[in-house]
Amino acid sequence: MKSTEFFTKQDANQEWHVVDAENQVLGRLATRVASVLRGKHKPSFTPNADVGDFVIVVNAEKVKLTGNKMTDKTYYRHTGYIGGLKETTAGKVIASKHPERLVEWAVRGMLPKSRLGDRLFTKLKVYAGPDHPHRAQKPSPLAVNEQERV
Repeated sequence: MKSTEFFTKQDANQEWHVVDAENQVLGRLATRVASVLRGKHKPSFTPNADVGDFVIVVNAEKVKLTGNKMTDKTYYRHTGYIGGLKETTAGKVIASKHPERLVEWAVRGMLPKSRLGDRLFTKLKVYAGPDHPHRAQKPSPLAVNEQERV
């Protein structure tokens, strides 16, 4: 009788990938990045194990949003005090001091809401500009669009 082979973190061959977010649509970029972080692109995918790869996203400040999302998409947070609901739009986040948070929030929402998701999120490195300090890991470029994958 054949049995299903499960892989653990020790069995996983974790690689580094770099994605240029310039002129990429935020949602399409986030789904591809979340899939690679999770390890769904590998034949050794195991749902309850961290078998995914590391992903570096550069030029996060130049990501695109379709339609009126730049002004209409609203992010909420609560300070913890009574009446402390704060809101901000995607356009304000891009224009702020930390524009990379837009990509981080989009990818985080597509990962599991568990300890595994927290662990996977630490393997995402997002930078607003074109430079990153991970050259020593020799990251390979990651295709986001269908045209780039072929």
